Amino acid sequence: MAINTYGITLKWGESATDVKKVVDIKDFPDMIGDPEMLETTTLSDAQVTNIPGIKGSDMLTFTCNYTKADFTAVNADAEKPLHYALEFSDGSKFTWQGQHTCGLPGKGVNEVVEFTINIAASSPVEFAAT
Repeated sequence: MAINTYGITLKWGESATDVKKVVDIKDFPDMIGDPEMLETTTLSDAQVTNIPGIKGSDMLTFTCNYTKADFTAVNADAEKPLHYALEFSDGSKFTWQGQHTCGLPGKGVNEVVEFTINIAASSPVEFAAT
């Protein structure tokens, strides 16, 4: 059965067993990057051929509603090596290590002010079923 995004949480802490939710998130990024394609085409091939290379890892950006308290709490842990977990309502989760910074995207008239948690992963994102 499919699940929805209700109840998904981002947690972090100094160890994998010490992760806790600091703020609510509004969205989450693609968690596992696509591999780079390595071209293997020879002069005998009628079409370009490839094999998968190493997986890419973009900045993992999560959006939050801005409050002074939430921004302060997230920013207090910025630029520290931490363990992260994105946990789903069915008990599954994705875990990794990295460091985060806070961002404040520009806004216009009649918009909700948001901030971002931008995580640079220093380890692969791993899936855990439970």
